[in-house]
This record gives sequence, structure tokens and C-alpha cells, in this order.
Amino acid sequence: MKRAVIQIRQNDDEITALRAMGQGFAAAWNSGEVQNPAAVLTFSSPAQLFSVISPRRWELIERLQAIGPVSIRGLARALERDVKRVHEDVVALEEWGLVSRDAAGKILVPFEEIEADFVLKAAAA
Repeated sequence: MKRAVIQIRQNDDEITALRAMGQGFAAAWNSGEVQNPAAVLTFSSPAQLFSVISPRRWELIERLQAIGPVSIRGLARALERDVKRVHEDVVALEEWGLVSRDAAGKILVPFEEIEADFVLKAAAA
């Protein structure tokens, strides 16, 4: 199953991220089996995440997962939105790899599952 993980990580989380990557590598090495690979999309802040994945873009992703590969015009009809705005959203989501095109040029979500992983910590006093 192809999956993506969306996460928000600040600079102080780099060591934790490296540790997790090391553990994944060690598990694959020790088992000799391919682990369930995931595309990881890391945002530096909630503001950055929400600038890329707005509520309308999240709806677009959900609808696209439900209907499968479709033209931008067909997607705009399914969403009952303006073709130009849907195109703008598709371009932005393509830049982050959340949406792609098949050989026929139709738009699709290349993941069966998208997981969001957020950690909120209290600021040090």
C-alpha cells in the first residue's frame, strides 16, 4: 500500500527524526524484508502546512481519492468549483507530491492512505 505521512517538525525535532530513520533502517536490515515505505512530507509549522493544504485542497484530495484519475475539468465539476481555481490547487498539490498525473495526463492521488502526524509541546518556561 502506498502511503504518505504529513508531519510538522521544528528544528529541535531533527534528532528525533534521525533516530526514527535509523530505527527504520535497522528494522529493514535485521529482517531482510522491505518495510512499508511512506512518502514523508514535512512542514516547519502549522502555518506552512495550512498554506499548502487548505480545507478546499483537502476536500480536493478526498474527492480525487474517491473518484480516481480524472481531468481537471472533471474534477472541477465533481467539486462544483471553478476550473481555474481547481487548476491552481492541483498545481500547488503537485509541487508537494500529493497529486500527480498518469500517462494520459489525468490527475490522481498517488497514495491509498495519507496519515497526519502532529506533536504539540508546551513551551519551556
